Amino acid sequence: MAIEIAPLFAPIPGGTELLVILFIAILLFGANKIPKLARSTGEAMGEFQKGREKVETELEEMRETGTYDDIEDEDEESEFVDTEPVTSEDETDAEVETDTETEAN
Repeated sequence: MAIEIAPLFAPIPGGTELLVILFIAILLFGANKIPKLARSTGEAMGEFQKGREKVETELEEMRETGTYDDIEDEDEESEFVDTEPVTSEDETDAEVETDTETEAN
């Protein structure tokens, strides 16, 4: 019995496939929005590149100085704040049952 090995990545689409994908994108988004999408994608890629370069320089500085302690962040006040309400599973189940009973009446 032969074992089949599945590729990790799908093959890169060729010319015809790219044209079909472009046609579907034009149908979905419209010809006017595609340049805006491309611009915002380019800006996002630029921001990602800047962030990656910043992390690389910080890692290089850490290697050169030999300090691996917590690095002081420039934005110490920008800590993550969770704004979602805390609910337990019991409360969520009770709300679903109440909603179902209300819809049935």
